[in-house]
Amino acid sequence: MTDRKGPVLIEMDDDAPATPHMADPVPDLDMPTRDTAMSQVAALAARKPSPLARWFWTTLGALLTFVLGLAAWDFVISLTDRSPILGAIATALIAAFVLALLAIAVREGAAFWRLARLDHIHRDAVAAHVSGDLVLARGVVDDLAKLYANRPDAAWGLDRLTRRRDDILDAEGLLALAETDLLAPLDARAAREVEAAARQVATVTAVVPLALADVIAALTSNLRMIRRIAEVYGGRAGTFGAWRLTRSVFTHLVATGAVAVGDDLIGSVAGGGVLARVSRRFGEGVVNGALTARVGVAAMEVCRPLPFTATRRPSVTALVRRAMTGLFGQKD
Repeated sequence: MTDRKGPVLIEMDDDAPATPHMADPVPDLDMPTRDTAMSQVAALAARKPSPLARWFWTTLGALLTFVLGLAAWDFVISLTDRSPILGAIATALIAAFVLALLAIAVREGAAFWRLARLDHIHRDAVAAHVSGDLVLARGVVDDLAKLYANRPDAAWGLDRLTRRRDDILDAEGLLALAETDLLAPLDARAAREVEAAARQVATVTAVVPLALADVIAALTSNLRMIRRIAEVYGGRAGTFGAWRLTRSVFTHLVATGAVAVGDDLIGSVAGGGVLARVSRRFGEGVVNGALTARVGVAAMEVCRPLPFTATRRPSVTALVRRAMTGLFGQKD
């Protein structure tokens, strides 16, 4: 082996760039992808328990209820034998606890009834749109009038709808009147809830560097957002009702593949400009905020008593733009 002296010639490929500044940028493998926090939240919320797991938790709850009831009975009997006064106090406390449980059960039942009422009105409205049945459409308007009879924020639209409903003789026009006069202010309130949730998720994702913090923030913010949207449209839900509603929203999103915001939206809010060059966390924050807005729009579609026909469904891009205005700064 001989030692080579002098310069060494290295042959380059024909398609290699002539200068370093002409080379392609190094890809960032940590850029936001479709497997973001909101995708994980959707998978967790939409996943249905297996029949075996449902049977397990049902039997476990029945067993615990039986054991606790029997223990309370033995405790009261033994305490009554020792002191009738203490036994009476224990009986009164247990009775108060049972009454509290019954009150919670009644509240949850009322929440499920309100959600079922919205579903019923929505189904009748869709059927009236498809069939053009004026009688069915007037029944939908009557149900809406009963639903929002005691709502101060819907008083003006309800009065306007009541005065003009008899002048319209087709189902589509009557439902369009109800949608524009009665639901437009409620749509604006629901959109503000979506913007607030998207802003919160984006902020936590961009600022908090802790692992799984973005997933927890997305889950809690979306649960709160969906519950408030239901309250806006008259479907105030309890604890179990809110979880059922959340599962319905995420199941719809996962089934239709709509949980992943389109590539054009992700590229517009996180793929270019100052934001993508400043920090990867800021880009992830905007992506998670955009996906939260998409979930909020789906929640509006699920909770709204009428489908979006006469008015346009809120745009995810517009919601994200308003939510993120001034949050990460603007490009001059």
